[in-house]
Amino acid sequence: MTPERTRKTWYKLDLSANVYPTLQRRTFSSVYRLSVLLKEKIQPDILQQALNHIMPRFPSFKVALRKGFFWRYLEPNNRKGPFVTPDISNPCMPMSFKLNNRYLIRVYYYENRISFESHHSLADGNGGMFLLMTLTAQYLRLLGHEISTGGYVLDLNDEPKPGEIEDSYMKYATSKVHRSRSQERAYRVRGTAEPFYTLNIICGIMSTAKVKAIAKQYGASITEYLNAVLLYALLQKQASEHPFRLRPVKLAMPVNLRQFFPSITLRNFISMVYPAIDPRLGDYTFEEIIRQVHYYMRYYINEKFLNGDITTNAAAQTNPIGRMFPLFIKDFVIRSFYTRVQDRQSSAGLTNMGKLQVLPEMVPLIERFDIYMGQPFSARTNCAIIS
Repeated sequence: MTPERTRKTWYKLDLSANVYPTLQRRTFSSVYRLSVLLKEKIQPDILQQALNHIMPRFPSFKVALRKGFFWRYLEPNNRKGPFVTPDISNPCMPMSFKLNNRYLIRVYYYENRISFESHHSLADGNGGMFLLMTLTAQYLRLLGHEISTGGYVLDLNDEPKPGEIEDSYMKYATSKVHRSRSQERAYRVRGTAEPFYTLNIICGIMSTAKVKAIAKQYGASITEYLNAVLLYALLQKQASEHPFRLRPVKLAMPVNLRQFFPSITLRNFISMVYPAIDPRLGDYTFEEIIRQVHYYMRYYINEKFLNGDITTNAAAQTNPIGRMFPLFIKDFVIRSFYTRVQDRQSSAGLTNMGKLQVLPEMVPLIERFDIYMGQPFSARTNCAIIS
């Protein structure tokens, strides 16, 4: 292999992606699912054609994960696939790095639904939505519909842009302050262990306009309101089960950093924030919880604070001493830190992809979108919202 080819045909894992393969185990794989429900039944042969057409436009998804002596990396995957298959009853199953011809994505169909699953080492939900929406647009074109490009639908005639496959964390980590990682251990819901990879899913459909109107009554956004609802429910559960052993109730919420930095990456570019209520300070009314969440969001979610977070994380990866250690030592350190510190900092997870911008000509052909999070690293509730 020539130096020129070597330089062009492999990718470093982005800052977030380095963590997910390290935590991989038989019972856990960081996988999410995005689905679109159309008005008509899916034709699988046409869907496979559409998938074949779009994959060259998404080089960061057409990859295989490899392990080096110091780091994991992604290399182009020219094996057959990925293949469209009938849907299964247990979504977001753990994803092996060697099965499925080493592809880290899956595409399923069932009745009028197209589902896309991705390992988080490739992309966050925003990047995944570009692939799903572009796939859906191409599928509809092959059925004879006139579909333009724009928004989440990429132009298949364009060459992939360098910015779409960049590690935006490293590009925008410019803060001079490294923020502390230390946080107090959060309350965790305890229960009876279930059989291997039992994923309980509750799917609710609500009117966006009605939820927005209720949130507005409290002077909050939809995200702030739903955070407060989940915090309130967890506080009530803790008070009923462990009234004498109270801990802070915290939510882990990813923030799309593309809102604050001019990035077009299709890979991971999120940062976590942790809205919380500490019941040891006293009883909180629902109105007080909303108010605290509201001011936390407005204070913390901005370019300067978030830059401090990603700079802190980037510093760990670029540390010259840490870079010298072989991968198995890095894996041990990361896994230990995540298990003993990071994973204990939240009571539940909540992610809101927000309002999707759908091309006008696609709107009459689509019923709705769904989003599902896979089983978390340790037993807890994960909530995901899309509108």
